[in-house]
Parts: sequence; C-alpha cells; structure tokens
Amino acid sequence: MTDGEQELSLALGSGGARGLAQIGVIHWLEQNSDYRITSIAGASMGALIGGIYAAGKLELYEEWVTQLNRYDVVRLLDFAFSRSGLFSGERIMNKLEAMLGDVNIEDLPITFTAVATDIESGREVWLSEGSLFEAIRASIAIPTVFTPVKRRGRLLVDGGLLNPVPIAPTLRDSTDKTVAVTLSGRSEEKLEQKEPQSAPVADDQNRYQRAIGQFIEGLQDKLGMSDEPAPEIDIFNITSRSLEAMQNSIARFRIAAYNPDHLIEIPVNACGMFEFHRAQEMIDLGYERAEWALSDLRR
Repeated sequence: MTDGEQELSLALGSGGARGLAQIGVIHWLEQNSDYRITSIAGASMGALIGGIYAAGKLELYEEWVTQLNRYDVVRLLDFAFSRSGLFSGERIMNKLEAMLGDVNIEDLPITFTAVATDIESGREVWLSEGSLFEAIRASIAIPTVFTPVKRRGRLLVDGGLLNPVPIAPTLRDSTDKTVAVTLSGRSEEKLEQKEPQSAPVADDQNRYQRAIGQFIEGLQDKLGMSDEPAPEIDIFNITSRSLEAMQNSIARFRIAAYNPDHLIEIPVNACGMFEFHRAQEMIDLGYERAEWALSDLRR
C-alpha cells in the first residue's frame, strides 16, 4: 500500500444485468480515489463481478460482455430441461472458466466472499474458500432459471434470496471504509424506455421474444402442458419481478442494519434482469452514480 492509500471493502449486490453497473463503480474507485479495494463480498451478479475483479480479469470480462447483443445472450442460455431449472448455466460458466482459468478463492490477492443460499436449510452461506468458479456458480443460481449447485452436501442457489446486499461478510476485514452497491434503488422516470424503439430495434426485439417463446412452447410440450392457454406474462418476467420484489424489501433492512459508510443506489428500472446486451450503458451508469455518491473519497 502506497503513502496516503487506504483500504476499502466493497459489498456488491444482486440484480441481474443491472449488476454490470458495479464495473463502473470499481472503475471510478480506481481512477478517482486513494482507496485500494482489499475486501469484496458479493451476492449473485455481485459475486460474479467481485470474483472476476479479485482474480484480476475484469478488463477481459468487460471487453467480452460489452460485445454481446440480444442473440448472443440467448445463445449463452443452455436449456437444462430439468425440474430444478430451465438452464444449466454451464455454457456461461465454461466461458468464464476459459477466461479466468482455475483459481481458488484463498489464492486471490483480495479477500473475497460469495454469498449463496442453502435451499434445504433456508440459511445464508458464505463461500470464502475453494473453487472461485464453484462459488460464483452457486451464488448466481437463480431459482427456476439456473439449476442449483451441490457443494459439500449442500444444495445452493442465488445468494440474493436472503442477502441481496452482503455487507456483513466484509465486517471481518479491518478496512478503513465500506462501500455498498444496491441494485434495488428507487425507480427513476427518466430511465424508462431508455432504448430508442425504432423499427429495426423493434424487429430485433420481436425476433428475440419469438426465440424465447419457441423455447417455452417446446418446454410445455415436453411437460405435457401444450393444451394450456398461453400466459399473459412470460416465465422470465414472472421470475424476475417476483425476485426483485422480495429482494428490494430485504435490501432495505440489510442496509439499515449494517449502515455502510457509503451507499450507491442503482435504480431498479435501469434495465431488466436479463438485458445483458445493455452492458456498456449499465457500466456508464455505475460510474455516474459512484461520482454522485463518493465525491468525498475523491483523490
């Protein structure tokens, strides 16, 4: 640590594609403050971003994710046809493993904890040793979307179910400041319909929705549900809205209980849970909100 440099803990929250905003937060801290990030705890997407940063591969991940379009996102979803989840998540994790290489959490230069949920006991689990990939995979296992992960006799799913802003794990580390990022901030009207709905975009969106619809129809056929009337809202919206409603409420209690030194709020309507094709927009938003919230940390 250089002269004048202090240590900082990051608590990175869950919220699907909005979690990409946390890349922008990290960039702001690196470029504008004298604080060195030495401790990270993350839930779901926060675990993914935090783990990649701790492994020193955030730049590589950012380069990849900002090139994704709608169709790339669909192609990354590998159908599991399982009662425990629509997708296995292996295609995404294989890409990440190839990108990062095999590494254990205890070998990282930054203290890292991924938060998951033991679905059988209903308890929060802190993963701070062993395979980084396994820990991230468990923390992002959104119920009904990705299949759960078995680890040391436990069946683990998304950490955001019980702790969408994991501040508590960072309290074990003696740092000077704690910065928390919640992806459940208050909705902002100016963020509604951010993407221009021109004819080409609308056509792309229709094709994207048709691809999802075809998958759902195939799944219904497999489960003998093809004669049932089509739902008014698709399974992705049902899942994401239900999780967000629950996590938003829990996040407020967690933040009030642990009271971080600084809180960065990403509006809940900044983008949808699965809109990873808007990566650059979310990164820029995270940088902007860090500038607003962390001005007193400026170098």
